[in-house]
Amino acid sequence: MNETGNRSYVYKATVVAAVGGLLFGYDTAVVAGAIGFIEKLYNLSPTMKGWIASCALIGCVIGAMFAGTLSDKVGRKKMLVLSGILFAISSIGIAIPLSLSWFVFFRLIGGIGIGVASMLAPMYIAEIAPADIRGRLVSVNQLGIVTGILLIYFVNASIAGWHNEAWNVSTGWRWMFGSGVIPSIIFLVMLFFVPESPRWLASKERWNEAEDILTKINGQQKAQQELSEIKETLNIEVGTFSEIFKPGIRKALLIGVVLCIFSQVTGINAIMYYAPEIFKSTGDATGSALMQTVLVGIINVLFTLVAIKYVDNWGRRALLLAGTAGMAVCLTIVGAAFHFDMAKGYLVLIAILAYIAFFAVSLGPLAFVVIAEIFSNRNRGKAMSVSIFFLWISVYVVSQSFPMLLSSIGSDYTFWIYMVMAILAFFFVLKLVPETKGKSLEEIEKYWMHAEDKTASVNLKKIQ
Repeated sequence: MNETGNRSYVYKATVVAAVGGLLFGYDTAVVAGAIGFIEKLYNLSPTMKGWIASCALIGCVIGAMFAGTLSDKVGRKKMLVLSGILFAISSIGIAIPLSLSWFVFFRLIGGIGIGVASMLAPMYIAEIAPADIRGRLVSVNQLGIVTGILLIYFVNASIAGWHNEAWNVSTGWRWMFGSGVIPSIIFLVMLFFVPESPRWLASKERWNEAEDILTKINGQQKAQQELSEIKETLNIEVGTFSEIFKPGIRKALLIGVVLCIFSQVTGINAIMYYAPEIFKSTGDATGSALMQTVLVGIINVLFTLVAIKYVDNWGRRALLLAGTAGMAVCLTIVGAAFHFDMAKGYLVLIAILAYIAFFAVSLGPLAFVVIAEIFSNRNRGKAMSVSIFFLWISVYVVSQSFPMLLSSIGSDYTFWIYMVMAILAFFFVLKLVPETKGKSLEEIEKYWMHAEDKTASVNLKKIQ
């Protein structure tokens, strides 16, 4: 009899789901190396440059909007397969030398895939992971995202070096987008070797299949206990969309939505999408700016590993508070460097790298960890869809507005706006976000059900 469970089984499923995160990062950040060349080819205005850089985000919003409801019907795994297919179609379509309108169309297709993966990958991991390592495993999804970002930075820099700038303007940037078909195919193949979410199976009353997977994860005794808790929570949930707005549960939804918004309006994607352009504005040449962008990706990966190591020891709140405070300080410095004409040299680079480090140990992975944990089993898909919907709306607003802000109010005030957002995020976490480390998803769910309209304690106590 299996009494201890098989952690390698969980790790394998986590890694595969995290490849979905890798595609998410790869496809969102590919535009960073390409946008300068596209701007020259089509002579884009600041408004059009913002649209071309962010048009995929409309697809992300659409994907996030429907992914939860569809995954509740057909399963988490099938929706991950769909996201991989959409990534591949987008990559191939953009590689074909068609018009700018076709570019926008295929970016929208890829965006739908990103929206689906951004919601399904962390949710799938959370639903399959044991409570004591859930934060760490869900954070692996963020590691996949930042690895994808770093990988495409290397790919972009490599492709840009194949020929001269004229070739990059006419053709090279299409190769950058087209390269995404390779990880898409790898992801689709790997998905054949992982199970469906046991909590989704339980919601469809496929108890034997759910029990079999939970036993492989946790061992026989723990699987029976967990299955009993899942049955209890499913029996008292209605499973309607309106339920997520009821007292108690709606506080969890508020936290999820606002945390997702703060993870973006603090400026991360302005840097991720436009990093080469930012560094060029400090006086660096194109090649140097692209390599500094690679350095941004390396720091992102390294400090995401720090988050993975400590999230289940230090907890979600401690890392979120430290990270948002550090981000605010770094954004203050970046804005001041531009304001006082000190942007030449390494000050902006160092401050941006420090900002990335603080983001990577806090809002980067932990926004996804928290929203994957705080919702009920039957309504997790719907509630996460709402949260991720607002995340992608925020990404779109930041990405579309960043070039316009730079041209209207300047770099200094633009980064100071993000600084104010980071300060607000700090106080939001301090006042409202509860600690969820070490608790099962069902324990967290019972907490919200008992909380009703009362103010949430920052320390989540186990509900017996």
